[in-house]
Amino acid sequence: MEKNLIKELKWRGMLHDTMPGVEEHLNEKMRSAYVGFDPTADSLHIGNLVPIMLLAHLQRAGHKPFALVGGATGMIGDPSGKSSERNLLDEKTLRHNQECVKNQLSQFLNFKSGNENDAVLVNNYDWMKDISFLEFIRDVGKHITVNYMMAKDSVKNRISGEGTEGMSFTEFTYQLVQGYDFFHLYDAHKVSIQMGGSDQWGNITTGTELVRRKAGGKAYAITCPLITKSDGSKFGKSEGGNIWLDATRTSPYKFYQYWLNTSDEDAEKYIKIFTFLEEEEIKKIIKEHKEAPHQRLLQKTLAKEVTITVHNENEYENAVKASEVLFGKSTAEDLKGLTEKTFLDIFEGVPQAEVSRNDIAEGLDMIAALSAKTGFLSSNGEARRALKENSVSVNKEKVKEDFIISEKDLLNNKYVILNKGKKNTYIIRVVD
Repeated sequence: MEKNLIKELKWRGMLHDTMPGVEEHLNEKMRSAYVGFDPTADSLHIGNLVPIMLLAHLQRAGHKPFALVGGATGMIGDPSGKSSERNLLDEKTLRHNQECVKNQLSQFLNFKSGNENDAVLVNNYDWMKDISFLEFIRDVGKHITVNYMMAKDSVKNRISGEGTEGMSFTEFTYQLVQGYDFFHLYDAHKVSIQMGGSDQWGNITTGTELVRRKAGGKAYAITCPLITKSDGSKFGKSEGGNIWLDATRTSPYKFYQYWLNTSDEDAEKYIKIFTFLEEEEIKKIIKEHKEAPHQRLLQKTLAKEVTITVHNENEYENAVKASEVLFGKSTAEDLKGLTEKTFLDIFEGVPQAEVSRNDIAEGLDMIAALSAKTGFLSSNGEARRALKENSVSVNKEKVKEDFIISEKDLLNNKYVILNKGKKNTYIIRVVD
């Protein structure tokens, strides 16, 4: 094997719990392991990155990764760590979501290199859809006792949780369905390990138990810690909700910014978990960062590595340019290179005022642009003072009182950026 997977996960802080004997099992020969993904959206989000990285490290250590899209389980809902049931999906939506998920996983896993340990994508709907209820309770249900299922924390928490309506039978059977997935993959593909977040331990061990009781085989569990942020807020969320891997849901600029804005403490932890950089290189980056923390080397390296892996180098470079628009020394040419979506992402929350296209066609003088037509500054006098002090810029370039804003200054044919000093930014939006 190229690497010892367990040691690799350990130094990266990605190991929460393992079943005894799993390291020896992995060291004997190439093994197959799987992780389940929820297909209820057509994109994964950064909360899914840890299990994705588990599969990626597994493949890099010479083993074979299986990514299971839970088409059947997505129609049920998983009680683990949740206080309510999921929405149920139709098959067409599930298939579409499955394709989108595979494309995103392809950024991390090799599905078609021709090697023995190529990744495989499977959907549990394919083997669950033809099993009747009677077959299931006869062939699967009889192997796992209700006492065993009730003892799981995920079940106990839902049943005794305050303010919940209890737990439906559908959800209660979830661990049996997930356990059957493990048995099926063991039986059909010799998959002997399931990996997931620490909240999945109960579901995973039900699977290992089913493999033991139904097939007399030996199966293993590996879990990783649930990622937290040092300030106590939820990892993977921004004010707008999830940080998605799909560029149309979360722009590469916003994605890059999320990682760039992590604290020193979190960045030191995340660079081990979310990048493929080697241990010595990471130690060197951490050391350099501590010598000059204001340069934010840790955050910049983390943001670069993750953005290139999830998107590509070109999107990363555009995200850096976009960041410089707001915080650095960018030019009008840089601004003209921004797409409208990136432009709006960058200047989200910046005060805007609308002016008509006729005003721009006739030429908008700077006093009107700063005060009379927009109300950005409280009076014409304040606008004149700012212009005399040379503190006003149009599209990042300094202007005097005699400057006229015309159509050639429009970005994306509808925006103009005004700055007064370094701190005050305003947007003029042209309406037809």
